[in-house]
Amino acid sequence: MHNYQIAEYFSLLSKLMEIHGENPFKIKSYSNAAFTLDKLNDPVIEMSPAQLYAVRGIGEAIGKKIFEIIENQQLTLLNDYLEKTPSGILELLKIKGLGPKKIVTIWKELEIESVGELIYACEENRLINYKGFGAKTQQNIYDALLFYIQHQGNYLFQQVEPLVKSLQSSFENNFPEEKIIISGGYKRQLEVLENLEIVTTISENLLSEWLSSKNFTLTKNEKFLSAMGEDRFELRWYCTTPNEFYWTDFTLSASPEFLEKWVSDPLFSKKMDFFSEISIFEKKNISFIPAPFRENPEAIVKAAENKLPTFIQTKDIKGIIHSHSTWSDGVHSIEQMALAAIEKGYEYLVISDHSKSAFYANGLQIDRIKAQHREIDALNKKLAPFVIFKSVESDILNDGSLDYPDDILESFDLVIASIHSNLKMTEEKAMMRLLNAINNPYTSILGHPTGRLLLSRKGYPVNHEEIIAACASNNVVIELNAHPRRLDMDWRWIPQALENDVLISINPDAHAVEGFDDCRYGVLVAQKAGLSAAQNLSSFDLSEMMEFISYQQAKRS
Repeated sequence: MHNYQIAEYFSLLSKLMEIHGENPFKIKSYSNAAFTLDKLNDPVIEMSPAQLYAVRGIGEAIGKKIFEIIENQQLTLLNDYLEKTPSGILELLKIKGLGPKKIVTIWKELEIESVGELIYACEENRLINYKGFGAKTQQNIYDALLFYIQHQGNYLFQQVEPLVKSLQSSFENNFPEEKIIISGGYKRQLEVLENLEIVTTISENLLSEWLSSKNFTLTKNEKFLSAMGEDRFELRWYCTTPNEFYWTDFTLSASPEFLEKWVSDPLFSKKMDFFSEISIFEKKNISFIPAPFRENPEAIVKAAENKLPTFIQTKDIKGIIHSHSTWSDGVHSIEQMALAAIEKGYEYLVISDHSKSAFYANGLQIDRIKAQHREIDALNKKLAPFVIFKSVESDILNDGSLDYPDDILESFDLVIASIHSNLKMTEEKAMMRLLNAINNPYTSILGHPTGRLLLSRKGYPVNHEEIIAACASNNVVIELNAHPRRLDMDWRWIPQALENDVLISINPDAHAVEGFDDCRYGVLVAQKAGLSAAQNLSSFDLSEMMEFISYQQAKRS
């Protein structure tokens, strides 16, 4: 065992002890020991106890721990700290620019325990108000986090998009005579991608030569050619003949259950040649099913009966619901947000800054609400016919109550109720909080129902059936938070919500004007669930939204 390997034990121990607020003298002694071991020329593994204890900066107490490491390949004291430290906090220690002091603030004050949660916090501008942080530090941390997470293998749909555009452009420029389709999970618009499946008519030899020139590591498989770049994201290339091209794409761009149902039809033969994607459906004499909807085999039955839904499109979003401003943790003022919404052609903006319990996000204390509402009133006169609606993202407290008394909640046009704190709950606890909030007559929309962050945080356990039923009974809308790290509620539960006549609302949760464009990611996964514009609150035009708000206000009495 090398000295530097032993030094790593003490370096990690000193950091964990600092994070847990232990004695500064002990922390320094272990830190110094790590430094000493790292610089020591003589291998400690060859030293006698007397020799080791005599080394300045080591001594007998630390020397005994060194021998424990050499003998057992572990350190009991370090194991004790590892056991009481969340794995996500250990991972944060790997991020450049994040030392123990900053991690203490992140963990204890912001209640963040993973890389993904911290990325989201940076995107929501939450770090800059804390001691030791600022706009520049936050940006540096954000850049380091993105660099780290890009080497973990799985990616959000949003993260893969630039690669797809670059790949398509490069391929088409180099091989204009060949066909290429980005297929698989990307074509199905899955929210998280483990790889990218690509169908092409180029020969495998020529493709291999091209990919090798771009420094990809290649592995041949029975079905595809695997190409791995520095980012560790796998590209699977399926080289086919022109006759097999569209069928290969079809088999990759459907769920296994859907495909099994499709090929089970005795009248259908996959040996047929297809010269377009739509010809595959024409051979079966049914309506074209878009790739995102090729999940549930039931879609085939609906297509045969001409009962496919009219899928929502990004252009169907008429207003921005759920947005934050500089009144809480947003980057832009209300006026800047409104002007950007007008420029993009939206008819209204729902400002939903954080409530008072969200101290980490500069939540609105009661005395600030009236001032914000006066600003909104003035802007509505200035910007008419565009309308800014008064809303709040009210924290759902531990007992399920909302964050303000009723007389304050009454002053808002809409109330979005969300859980942001104490996320480590049993299902029983989570359901108590959620159901109490849904039953509150002031709740208009249930925000990001599970609190998940894709690739970062699983979310608290919930009973979706009960939530949907409660929202149906109380005329509460369920948010599809369109931030690409949330996409919550999960699209897989939307069909059940629609069966119960529960409205969905695709909301960007925008903390800056650029966040408006996240609506698109919500639309992409909503298409997988068969959501139509009529079933989406943010597709209501201004008059329909005003009618909806009047109805919501009436249910309060």
